Amino acid sequence: MVGPRQVIRWTLRHGAIRWAIRRRPADDLLRLLNFDPVTIADPYPQYTALRLRGRLVAGPLALNTAHHDVTVAVLRSPDLGVIGGPGGRAPALLRSLNRLGGTGPLSAVEPPSMLAVDAPDHTRYRKLVTRAFSARAVQDLAPRVEQIAAELLDRMAERAADDRVDLIAEYASLLPATVIAEMLGAPLSMRRQFLTWGAGGARLLDVGLRPGQFAAAERDVAALQRWMVGHLDQLRRQPGDDILSALVQAQATEDRLSSDELVSIALLLLAAGFETTVNLIGNAVASLTAHPEQLALLRAEPRRWPNAVEEVLRHDSPVQRTGRIAHRDTVVAGEPVPAGQLVMVQLAGANRDPAVFAEPDRFDVTRANAADHVAFSSGGHYCLGARLARVEGEIGLRALFDRFPDLRMDGPPHRRPTRVLRGFDAMPVRLSG
Repeated sequence: MVGPRQVIRWTLRHGAIRWAIRRRPADDLLRLLNFDPVTIADPYPQYTALRLRGRLVAGPLALNTAHHDVTVAVLRSPDLGVIGGPGGRAPALLRSLNRLGGTGPLSAVEPPSMLAVDAPDHTRYRKLVTRAFSARAVQDLAPRVEQIAAELLDRMAERAADDRVDLIAEYASLLPATVIAEMLGAPLSMRRQFLTWGAGGARLLDVGLRPGQFAAAERDVAALQRWMVGHLDQLRRQPGDDILSALVQAQATEDRLSSDELVSIALLLLAAGFETTVNLIGNAVASLTAHPEQLALLRAEPRRWPNAVEEVLRHDSPVQRTGRIAHRDTVVAGEPVPAGQLVMVQLAGANRDPAVFAEPDRFDVTRANAADHVAFSSGGHYCLGARLARVEGEIGLRALFDRFPDLRMDGPPHRRPTRVLRGFDAMPVRLSG
């Protein structure tokens, strides 16, 4: 750690929570989900145990649910919002301590991030960028996604040593990183650096980080922020036909965004533009190679690929959980929630709720209601890039297995260390049998 302000930030955002969780019994859900290696590797039995305990289960820091209907109700309730939104402000003492700690780099989990504000700010931010992710815009992008996938697969085949390659490094990460870089007018030469900074910054979504982890994550976010500030300055001088140039123009002509708001939106678009899809493709390859009969079905009936993507999102969700705070006393799905109460919804647990999904632990690309999952959240904070992630997942996976139908694992893949985001950071594969 460097400097007293960063120490204060770590204490407030992670140290106190880490201390509280570590004091819980060894079998406590929150402790298991955040610190137990076995549970982090496979959290689904714990989601089942949570669901059996009740619809909203009290924990040391929050109410928790793994029920699908409760999750949807929480996410759609006008009486609950993200922390930092109206009614979600911290107590005065905590706000004072936060001021002492300084702001640090612009994080995805704190205002003015779109993930950490409610209406009217969230509505204002979202309107500025939603057109770029509309159904028509994403449909128009599909041919370019196909072209990028083909180019990456060609390069992957050329770079493969003895028919072996790291699928995450050479394909699953580069496909969405290339797409979002082009959408934002960012240089493609920076793709791997973006992925490195993004992987580091993603740790800030978790709770209870160690001091060194927190400092490293802040360094990565700060480096990405410095680059983005310079990139936006360049776009002011030489605007292009891209999302960020449009945002810069909106700021200049309409004064609708502060400097921090502009940079925060740009950072979120960049990082969120690849995070979900990297995890989606990696999780899909792991599931499909583990279930060859499902892959054979997709080869025989390729029209099923869109539903297969939905089943991957349901069965092994790229985002495992999110939180809301009650603005006022309310009732959600028949359950009382007092004002100021934090509610953690286990998205991945809701996606295996047997009340909605028959045999929920079974991976089935033909599942009729696979798309009823909440992997992209729900309500006002429904993932802006959901359509793009689906298209990238479908095109990317189909192209991969069409090009390399005998692709198989060449050793165990390595899970990334994050807990809120679930995916792989390394996946050794052999391209042919």
